[in-house]
Amino acid sequence: LQKLLHLLQATDDPLIQEQALITLSNSAAFSVNQDIIRNLDGLSIIGGMLSDCAPKVKEKVLNALNNLSMNIKNQEVIQVYIAEVCRNVESAPLNSDLQLAGLRLLTNMSVTSDYHHKMIDSIPCFLRLLSAGTERTQIQVLKVLVNLSANTAMTRHLLRAEV
Repeated sequence: LQKLLHLLQATDDPLIQEQALITLSNSAAFSVNQDIIRNLDGLSIIGGMLSDCAPKVKEKVLNALNNLSMNIKNQEVIQVYIAEVCRNVESAPLNSDLQLAGLRLLTNMSVTSDYHHKMIDSIPCFLRLLSAGTERTQIQVLKVLVNLSANTAMTRHLLRAEV
């Protein structure tokens, strides 16, 4: 895992980045690896790639963060990327794999109400996607909206959102 993280930092080759991220994402399916990746500062290394990479690499970054977000301690680190993930969901092509990867991560990050406030500005986008998206997109958006609606502090934001 450490070598994969070093490889991510050392290369600008999108193909190598994609393969390393896929391997890290698969490794993150095991909880012991989630802790190891966090302890190696892997969340920051992976999350830091969100701002400057090719769309296919960005999708793999989101998939890796999604698998890593199954851990509460990891969520504490990943939450700093929520605003950027929301921007990626909004700017990604409609129904794209990139958009769906971002929505899956937001679904995991919204299971508890700890980070709901970081998604408030994206509620209008979620509602647009619910209207315009394919069934796959709609289902993923609904998961996020259901999680947000479980928090009474979000009621006003959900009901006042302009669509």
